[in-house]
Amino acid sequence: MNLTGLDWTLVALLLAFMIISVTASKSLMKSVSDFLAAGRSAGRYIMSVSAGVAGLGAITIVGNLEMNLVAGFSMAWWGMTMGVVILILKVSGWVIYRFRQTRALTLAQFFEMRYSRSFRIFAGLVAFASGLINFGIFPAVGARFFIYFCGLPQHFDLLGMTLSTFPLVMVALLSISLYFVFSGGQIAVIIADFIQGVFINLVFIAILIYFFVQFDWSQIATVLADRPVGQSLINPFDTSHVKDFNFWYFLIGIFGVIYGAMSWQGTQAYNSSARNAHEAKMGGVLDGWRGLPQNLFFLFLPIIAYTVLNHPDLLGLASKVQGTLTTVDGEAIRSQLTVPLVLVEILPKGLVGAFVAVMLAAFISTHDTYLHSWGSIFIQDVIMPFRTEPYSPKTHLKVLRWSIFGVAVFIFTFSMLFKQSQYIFLFFAITGAIFAGGSGAVIIGGLYWKRGSTAAAWTAMLTGSSIAVGGIIIHQVVDDFPINGQMFWAIAMFASTLLYVLVSLLGPKHEHDMDELLNRGTFAMEDEQRVITPEPSRGWKLLGMGREFTRGDKLIYIGNYVWTLGWTLVFVVGTIYNLSHDVSNEAWMKFWRIYLLIHIIMASAVFLWFVIGGLSDLKQMITRLRTLVRDSNDDGFVRRTAAPLNPEEER
Repeated sequence: MNLTGLDWTLVALLLAFMIISVTASKSLMKSVSDFLAAGRSAGRYIMSVSAGVAGLGAITIVGNLEMNLVAGFSMAWWGMTMGVVILILKVSGWVIYRFRQTRALTLAQFFEMRYSRSFRIFAGLVAFASGLINFGIFPAVGARFFIYFCGLPQHFDLLGMTLSTFPLVMVALLSISLYFVFSGGQIAVIIADFIQGVFINLVFIAILIYFFVQFDWSQIATVLADRPVGQSLINPFDTSHVKDFNFWYFLIGIFGVIYGAMSWQGTQAYNSSARNAHEAKMGGVLDGWRGLPQNLFFLFLPIIAYTVLNHPDLLGLASKVQGTLTTVDGEAIRSQLTVPLVLVEILPKGLVGAFVAVMLAAFISTHDTYLHSWGSIFIQDVIMPFRTEPYSPKTHLKVLRWSIFGVAVFIFTFSMLFKQSQYIFLFFAITGAIFAGGSGAVIIGGLYWKRGSTAAAWTAMLTGSSIAVGGIIIHQVVDDFPINGQMFWAIAMFASTLLYVLVSLLGPKHEHDMDELLNRGTFAMEDEQRVITPEPSRGWKLLGMGREFTRGDKLIYIGNYVWTLGWTLVFVVGTIYNLSHDVSNEAWMKFWRIYLLIHIIMASAVFLWFVIGGLSDLKQMITRLRTLVRDSNDDGFVRRTAAPLNPEEER
């Protein structure tokens, strides 16, 4: 065992606190919309923290540590430009604002409203299949982490039989996640995820400060400088020979952020859980601040691990790690476990337990959210469109829970049988592209272009999913295929977009009623928009601040602009200087140390800010759920009282 009594106590206390909070939330869940979207009652801070940790997950932590062990500091430089792209998307409310205006409970429900019922069924099936395959390795990666990090035995004896620890750990972890979802649906998920998000960021900051103060910076500089030409972990302009996680990986990622906004449905319930469209937009804007602790953790911890594995003064620690890794079957699995096994050797007691608690919280937060999402999508978007009448509320909740349980059984089985052959994030890219490869064009076209047609939606989705499935098959039968998962995703996005536009323009001309779709104009609904000023001044409007913005909202926007554009200026000046001068590794290491120090200070301040804002949102959410008048028809079933406006509806 690698954990002391203190370490196990920390893990037990966190788990107990989460169970108590989720159990207490049972009484708040009174309807189908509560189960699916928390009664649309969440504020910006709780949305940002909860959705952020829901998308984090134990597997994402392992994947980020794995990626940055290969990329080092260099990827952080190119990431500065992504900050501008994300800022523009968030302040404009790109996709999420308009989707929330539709009041759809799932993405495929929007597809029925915008395109057709048959397309909703097809899109729901593709999203469900893509999500299940992508989700399939989550339990395996999480279970392996706990077994190796905690030093659990690989096998144990029971009643004269020798059993594997691996499936038992998966069953235990999945059971906890299922309890959380069954207790209160999305309400319980949001509350649990908020608690876990606060704890995770606190531990991340504590570990970052510990290593920044305790570790010898000269050892880090010595090891990182000792790299072949074209494979630098310090200088982003000397990375031409870095495989997989290089400039092209980053460039495809930028386009994917724009194209794939809201395409990934693993956290789909959060798309509908905000109090209104403005709160959803503000929650997205806050994401850049909320992510500071975890992004910094993912950057700095692999650097520490790389130093331990390669510095001559630390050979004893490195040999212990390598000795454990030799017992692990498969190169992909060894790659996932490298950084965690270094951490268990260098973290002090207490912080070891805190990190295990973080991974437990991250595992539960992602699994309860993803189980909820994929189970709900199967019922809402695959089964319900075949029905002529909606379920009764009681039956609806029952079939949702059975569907969620079925998802848990599937991912357990998949994790037992699937052979992983590439990096986690490359697996994510190619499996996610089964749906996200074509859905980006369908979502953006449906929300922003009245000419987008149903035929174009079918074409784009079929194209994207076919390319992604082909890539998965190729990688299962061909070793070291030169086109990786990220590149297959890029091909799928480009082809789907091109065909969506061409089919819409070349097919029969039809214009969809966007006012009805977005509940605006004569279709506007009460309580969906809170006007603060009748008409904002032109300057504020140009900066993305409309009639709903309070003074505090404007301060958040301005702060975002200053922070993001400040680092963009650093990037521009630094890039120009590096292209015209030779910059030494010593100069780069000084820059990265200042970069880390600034971000650690900001992450600490942001943590306190979000705890205060999140607790306030949590109180308001509970109050709203206790007094909210439920609508039994708000269940995701599209009720039509007249002939559809879209003549393509029944095609």
